[in-house]
Amino acid sequence: MEQAVMVEPDLRLVDQLMSLGAGDVKKCFQCATCTAVCKLSTAENGFPRKQMLLAQWGLKERLVEDPGPWLCFYCGECSKDCLRKANPGETMMALRRYLTTQYDWTGLSRLMYRSAAWELGILGLVASVVVLLFTLPRGFGFGLLNQAGPQALRSVMLDKFAPVETVHLADTMLALLLGFFLLTNAARMFRRLTRNDGIPLATYLRRLPTLALQLFTQSRWKGCQADDAIKNWVRHLALASGYMLMFTLVVIFLPWFQVQNDSLHWTSYLGYYATGVLVAGSGWMILDRARQRGEMYRFSHLSDWLFPALLLLTAATGILVNLLRVENLPMPTYVMYTIHLAVAAPMLVVEVPFGKWAHLLYRPVAIYVDAVRKDALAARG
Repeated sequence: MEQAVMVEPDLRLVDQLMSLGAGDVKKCFQCATCTAVCKLSTAENGFPRKQMLLAQWGLKERLVEDPGPWLCFYCGECSKDCLRKANPGETMMALRRYLTTQYDWTGLSRLMYRSAAWELGILGLVASVVVLLFTLPRGFGFGLLNQAGPQALRSVMLDKFAPVETVHLADTMLALLLGFFLLTNAARMFRRLTRNDGIPLATYLRRLPTLALQLFTQSRWKGCQADDAIKNWVRHLALASGYMLMFTLVVIFLPWFQVQNDSLHWTSYLGYYATGVLVAGSGWMILDRARQRGEMYRFSHLSDWLFPALLLLTAATGILVNLLRVENLPMPTYVMYTIHLAVAAPMLVVEVPFGKWAHLLYRPVAIYVDAVRKDALAARG
């Protein structure tokens, strides 16, 4: 006979969630209208009512072990239909921010999500380090003052200003660092979601294609019932493809991608696609947020603005670097190249493993675990 386990509620949980954007969580009366109207909600994992209840009761551990918040794509239908105007969709957004702070073992996510000054300060710090690397006197950095020389001031010589081999090595090290932080945080998430579930390893192995499918397509979003769900999914898919393609070009194919002459390598065409998608997709998202177009944009945390803004700035400064290079304007090209990296590096170092971008990994993991649980439940009859 199993013994009942007493769970000590965390009385600070509601206040913490409210500070992350769940301002109306206390209004919920548990009528379950939100769950009834959600097309993605299931009998096995009914949301957002379950998560609203756990939050109000202060059951932190139950929330951390629940994939439910990540199964929601925030189409906003639940908030529109809430009779109490409790905005359950926005609470689910706040829960995802909260869970991100719980998965991150470094504590940086917690600082960033709870303080705009910390987030902007960390971004500024990384950007300052990049600028210093390109401007410090000989012996410290590797930029214009060190290796470019007088020739590079008469004609654009990016390879003298920022040697491809050096930048490529730095990019590779950066990718390994990002992968380490992101994957260790995801491993912590997976361990919390699967702790003591008793599900055989074979079930997890059989469901690996689900993880891969959601990781590369986020196709579950298409199941939302909102009128603009398909449009939002396509835009998100295109933007993610552009981001991942650009990241791959920079980390793996930089020696061919960053060419000194005007000849086109096959990677150049991929770069044009990625740049176009990043400019169009991130700009579109920023406009929608600014105009509060649609239920999912009525409330926006700073982190919701920063990632698309940094993506847009990264793409725009990259375009300007190329235009200035073609016009053979040495100093403006070098300055813009430094600005370009001072925008891109903080986005990669800060926002990817610790901020908004991490949901692109956390959500597929949650969907995968939920699918495994359903298979295990079906197997038990």
